[in-house]
Formats: sequence, structure tokens, C-alpha cells
Amino acid sequence: QLQLVESGGGLVQPGGSLRLSCAPSGFTRDYYAIGWFRQAPGKEREGVSCISSSGARTKYVDSVKGRFTISRDNAKNTVYLQMNSLKPEDTAIYYCAAVMSYDNWYPISSWGQGAQVTVSS
Repeated sequence: QLQLVESGGGLVQPGGSLRLSCAPSGFTRDYYAIGWFRQAPGKEREGVSCISSSGARTKYVDSVKGRFTISRDNAKNTVYLQMNSLKPEDTAIYYCAAVMSYDNWYPISSWGQGAQVTVSS
């Protein structure tokens, strides 16, 4: 089953930036819509952003609009999440997954270990 691997997490001060990367753990010829999700301590996992298979369309939840940017480089088979103006409430483990479609964020790939993002002074 397809599995994606996240990287790029870390500790950053409020107002800082991080860029997460997401790539398949093995070879794949297929391009999928990819979603970024996050799970904060004691909370359920939530969808944050999604990008279509071509990269032409992107979508964000209201809490990250204007601060986060999702993009992809299909030549490298990698999806990125640029996170700016980070807030303490962005602290979470971030996961990426292939999803059913740009409009349906139901995950169709296995969850990886995620990338820890901690926003704290």
C-alpha cells in the first residue's frame, strides 16, 4: 500500500516559519491529490490543506489561510507545506496522505510517522 513520508518538522518560535516535505516511501508512477493533516495533543486529526494531482488547485482550512502554502513538484514526486507566521496553536504532528480527490480528503494511503511541529517561545 502506498505510504508517504513526512520531513522538515522542528521547534520554532511564534511568528517563525517551517517547510514540511512529503514524498512516497517507494516508487510510484501515479500522481494523487495530497492532503496535509495534523493532530494536536488530545485532539482528533484534522485536515489542513489539499492540493490536486496536477497542482493547479489548492484548498485550506480557515485557521491556516494566508499563512500556509501547499505546493508540489511532480518531477520530484514531492509535496510541500510552507508554514509562515506560526502560532502556538499550530503545534501538532503533521501528516500527509494521498486522498480520494481534491474535494474528498478521505485518506487512501497509509499514515506515516508524521513530522512534529512545535511552536513555542
